[in-house]
Amino acid sequence: MANIVEITDISVPELEVFAQLTEKQLRHKLEPEKGIFIAESGKVIELALAAGCEPVSLLMERKQLTGQGKNILDRYDDVTVYTGDREVLAGLTGYRLTRGILCAMRRPQLPPVQQICDRASRVAVLDNITDAANVGGIFRSAAALGVDAVLVMRSCCDPLCRKAVRVSMGTVFQIPWTYIENGIAPLQELGFKTAALALCEQAVSIDDPKLMAEARLALIFGTEGYGLAQATIDACDYVVQIPMAHDVDSLNVAAASAVTFWQLRHQ
Repeated sequence: MANIVEITDISVPELEVFAQLTEKQLRHKLEPEKGIFIAESGKVIELALAAGCEPVSLLMERKQLTGQGKNILDRYDDVTVYTGDREVLAGLTGYRLTRGILCAMRRPQLPPVQQICDRASRVAVLDNITDAANVGGIFRSAAALGVDAVLVMRSCCDPLCRKAVRVSMGTVFQIPWTYIENGIAPLQELGFKTAALALCEQAVSIDDPKLMAEARLALIFGTEGYGLAQATIDACDYVVQIPMAHDVDSLNVAAASAVTFWQLRHQ
């Protein structure tokens, strides 16, 4: 049975991971490879556990001990679970818990780019996307629409920040991903054709037959405000845009990714 701790003092140091530490502090606490992330809700936590993530501690409403948290507690008899009434926990976190459960987990070790791209035909590359909801949304679309891997540049929002994990509905634990260094050059060396999603005169339509016929495609998405840097666009094999009606110039990057993944899925 897990170690159940009733919360009577919300200021104890053991609880700071759930309320007081910033995402940056969680990510770099002690050493980066020993960092922590927070998963919310039973479903998302179960997906993280299934992917091999290691739980450190849980915070859950008392009723969840015999509710949706029971399966987790039955599997981990050495984890500490902090619990209390909903009102007490709201005083700790500043808001009501998402479906009653938070889990602090150790950050997983990420694979090298070559490993997750070895047999991939479609990969998504995120460049300087800073909104956590967009990052989470892209992961969810990538998992649902057959993308083989997601590669994240260091300029992006952390895919394991609390909001990104929540918006992804746990798919960040289902689809292979890692950080990519040195721009898109490594992908071209691995045999991918690179396609920049950008509004340019020379852009081809997303349904261009030659583009759709490519055996291996890396789809590169840029920041919400200004898109991709010109140097990145110039380095790509294709520049691609989604045809628009009613003089709409573009879609939100998360919406654009879903359209792109569907249209350019491996045939």
